[in-house]
Amino acid sequence: MSFLVSKPEQIRRWVSEKFIVEGLRELELLGEQPPGDSRRKTNEASIESIAHLPKRDIMSSYLPDSSLYELLNVIGKGFEDLMTVNLARYKPTGEFVTVRRINLETCTNEMVAFLQDELHVSKFFSNPNLVPYKAAFIVSNELWVVTSFMAYGSAKDLICTHFMDGMSELAMAYILQGVLKALDYIHHMGYVHRSVKASHVLISADGKVYLSGLRSNLSMIRHGQRLKVVHDFPKFSIKVLPWLSPEVLQQNLQGYDAKSDIYSVGITACELANGHVPFKDMPVTQMLLEKLNGTVPCLLDTTTIPPEELMTKPLRSGASTGFGENMAASNAKASNGEAAPHPYLRTFSPSFHHFVEQCLHRNPELRPSASTLLNHSFFKQVKRRPSEALPELLYPVTPMTCFEGLQVQDPNSICGVESSLEQLTLDDWEF
Repeated sequence: MSFLVSKPEQIRRWVSEKFIVEGLRELELLGEQPPGDSRRKTNEASIESIAHLPKRDIMSSYLPDSSLYELLNVIGKGFEDLMTVNLARYKPTGEFVTVRRINLETCTNEMVAFLQDELHVSKFFSNPNLVPYKAAFIVSNELWVVTSFMAYGSAKDLICTHFMDGMSELAMAYILQGVLKALDYIHHMGYVHRSVKASHVLISADGKVYLSGLRSNLSMIRHGQRLKVVHDFPKFSIKVLPWLSPEVLQQNLQGYDAKSDIYSVGITACELANGHVPFKDMPVTQMLLEKLNGTVPCLLDTTTIPPEELMTKPLRSGASTGFGENMAASNAKASNGEAAPHPYLRTFSPSFHHFVEQCLHRNPELRPSASTLLNHSFFKQVKRRPSEALPELLYPVTPMTCFEGLQVQDPNSICGVESSLEQLTLDDWEF
């Protein structure tokens, strides 16, 4: 596998001819395709999956002109550290957006094709719980992808900075419902997401839940027919291994289907509830063996932790339980001088436990579909719209809406920039 880094002029020519003409013109991000253009080339599987969808005009509402975007602070990295995520202001409207900037000179051919597939899918997908793509275009040697700014950050940001021992059950119900609605749509369109995790669950300023991570999507449509299983292992997926289902990790002839995403939903539920992802600190081989041997993570509360553990010291989780993370000893004291209660001295509802158990069945055939799970009794507690309920449930966390004093970023220099967005500690904005 060769990296395109040795000959800058050849790189720019390759990017111009291969990426812009065959990729971005196909997506109609840089104007209409001339009739009869022989260079038009598309991803067959993606086309078959979404051929019947009407074309969206959401990307055309934001002009593909870098001078119209005022880059502010760097708020994240991703894609093998080749992607920089900037907070930016769209000058014509004053709206704050995020701009993903991928340096194409350091991408392999495979990575560029990977990005093309993502943009092709995002162009045609339209769902209220999927992150909307505003624009995508080439600036010098960079690909810029513009999306909405999510002022609450990701669900992972929230558990890393404010809810270290897990969120409230009701907040998780609203979040997981949004994730399942997005997955139900993706599965209906013939795709497997393959990257469901808390850092891919984003929350907007008005409390709406969005699923990102479309870059890992895989079509199950081949030659007009929906396959029963697929076998492709997700590319560039080292960071997502703890969330992947046993059948994906096995990489055998049995393959996997959309039910693999349901397993990831169960792992994400544990991540949100416990404050950390199961299997986090395990070596990859041990994690694989644990999953294949049927180790099932669970919600940590009074029904799953022995009483003596809850009364004496914080839990030290072990590999056999699937938690995989040793929690630091806590000497915290309550305001009256007494020892603070164990963080997991709580009880989740039986319906929440059942929901997680259903998602984490070792046998994928026993896992419900996304549409079935949306009717699970766990979601009966959801009475209001997320935009009405989540801001209250996430208090005292407030969305970042004030950007006074942020530094303007030089588009030609993306290295060594220190973010001043201390109010929103974005750990991993992997859109």
